[in-house]
Amino acid sequence: MSNRVGIEVSIAVAEAVGLCDVDVVAAYPITPQTHIVEHLADLVAEGKLDAEYIAVESEHSAISAVMGASATGGRAFTATASQGLALMHEILFAVSSLRLPVVMAVANRAVSAPINIWADLSDVMPQRDTGWVQLFAENGQEAYDLMVQAFRLAEDHRVLLPVMVNLDGFTLSHMIEPITMMERDEVRRFLPPIEPARLLDPDHPRSIGPFGAQDVYTEAKMQQEMALLRSEGVMEEIWQDFEAQFGRRYRAVESYRTGDAEVVLVTMGAVSETARAAVDEMRDQGIAVGLVRIRMWRPLPQEQLRQALEGAKVVAVLDRMLTPGGTGGTGGPVGEALRSIFYDAPVRPRIYEVVAGLGGREINRRTFKEIVRQALAGQEQVRQFTLLDVRCA
Repeated sequence: MSNRVGIEVSIAVAEAVGLCDVDVVAAYPITPQTHIVEHLADLVAEGKLDAEYIAVESEHSAISAVMGASATGGRAFTATASQGLALMHEILFAVSSLRLPVVMAVANRAVSAPINIWADLSDVMPQRDTGWVQLFAENGQEAYDLMVQAFRLAEDHRVLLPVMVNLDGFTLSHMIEPITMMERDEVRRFLPPIEPARLLDPDHPRSIGPFGAQDVYTEAKMQQEMALLRSEGVMEEIWQDFEAQFGRRYRAVESYRTGDAEVVLVTMGAVSETARAAVDEMRDQGIAVGLVRIRMWRPLPQEQLRQALEGAKVVAVLDRMLTPGGTGGTGGPVGEALRSIFYDAPVRPRIYEVVAGLGGREINRRTFKEIVRQALAGQEQVRQFTLLDVRCA
């Protein structure tokens, strides 16, 4: 029987990983993800989780260790943030190309320099082309649920790809929220034991990911891409099963009050809750505004985004990473993605782009009201973006 408790989100994430009966956790502490792996270490030390816990000397080693563990058939997990994720960059490609179902939590945080420990998306966005499935949590319940769902998706033989679950550093990872916690037997009914597609076994030597010349490399990459695209449909099946068992419904793209909206905000992550509150306030003031929230970033649910934004005159995109020198100075990766989606549409919305919240600068309801005000004012942003700094009153 599930229980609803007030708990720090990082601890809840670790509890979810523990319920998934992981075999190997490899970790290196970096703010603000440290509480996740610290609590997993406690679970192992207290005998509540039968797993190997590997305290490594760097994030590069952490991702390498779980890659090896997954290759031997184990269920493997790690977590990181910011510069740690950047240090993993080289190995992220190998994990996905080897089709290993590793799951990783990323407590999103700005990257240096200057050193900054607060939340934006500049750590994960440079990893968007590494071949991992990438999901974004809005609140603690989502972060908790997505961890369990991520293992099932990664290990599905139609997918066999690693999955990142992203949660905003501090503003989500360190919050204490009411979360409906699952029981181990409930998770075991939802998440079957891992069935490895292939194993590294000393008694039966084999090579995984050997040298690939020109005659096979493209084919291997194409298989990987097909699996990543296929994961969107598989994830939808998983979300339907999750709703049937636990009563909570998830979608790759979610819409809020968009039916008659003249301008639609587009967000990702924990700021979406703030955006929703701002939408309600603006609706009370007679402003026709709605919200589209992206939960699945890779693979990009293009058709769902087209449908969600269909009919909007203005789309106001909030990016929390600056893409330096991007195409036409468009500002951020989400804005660039939406421009690409609507490039050949017969009716295109005007896409207004804003980069805000860098380095953890506060994004509040006033921020979203200012975004909507500027968007409705008709400030065309075809070749420009706005670095918005709306400070608290």
